[in-house]
Amino acid sequence: MVNEQILEALDWRYATKIFDADKKINEKDWNTLVESVRLAPSSYGLQPWKFIVVENKELRAKLREVSWNQSQVTDASHYLVFTTLEKLDAQYVDKFVADIAKTRGLQVEDLAGYRDMMVGNLVEGPRSQTIDAWAQRQSYIAMGQLTLAAGLLKIDTCALEGLDPAAYDKLLGLEDGPYKTIAAVALGYRKDDDKYKDLKKVRFDQEEVFEYKK
Repeated sequence: MVNEQILEALDWRYATKIFDADKKINEKDWNTLVESVRLAPSSYGLQPWKFIVVENKELRAKLREVSWNQSQVTDASHYLVFTTLEKLDAQYVDKFVADIAKTRGLQVEDLAGYRDMMVGNLVEGPRSQTIDAWAQRQSYIAMGQLTLAAGLLKIDTCALEGLDPAAYDKLLGLEDGPYKTIAAVALGYRKDDDKYKDLKKVRFDQEEVFEYKK
């Protein structure tokens, strides 16, 4: 039953083009979606992201103007902007290590090796030169988890990369901060006249996208 439920949710969901502006996600479901994002996996568990829930209608209207005028920005029940760190420093790693120690009842000193490995790889090593791209990849993992959770709740989503990240940063007050916009997700309920809702999903066959090495 669980297997069927997952597959049915994945087949049911699609990139919703027209949201019903009168239908809102209830508080319980929204809190579940928020937790699905918070609990998403990331490399080392470092969570190099921040998610901005845009509730202000005037702000959403301005964001729509720099999102190719896509109606999902203003009509969806909730609008979540994904931002990621441009740089990673030892202080951020130390904060994460302190959180691990507190949560698991350890001493920070017990985690020194793990801390030094992260700093050596991401802060001081060659990967530090492309850390923004690394952080963006982590955020897309969270986006995928969100869309699955929403599908299981029969809540529609549309992920949007068709936006001006710099304009978003300006409107959201991110210009001088460590986080930068990469994408957004609109969440809510499809409108009956969205012509895309009944179209069959187009995906390559398993034989084309999977290769087994035995």
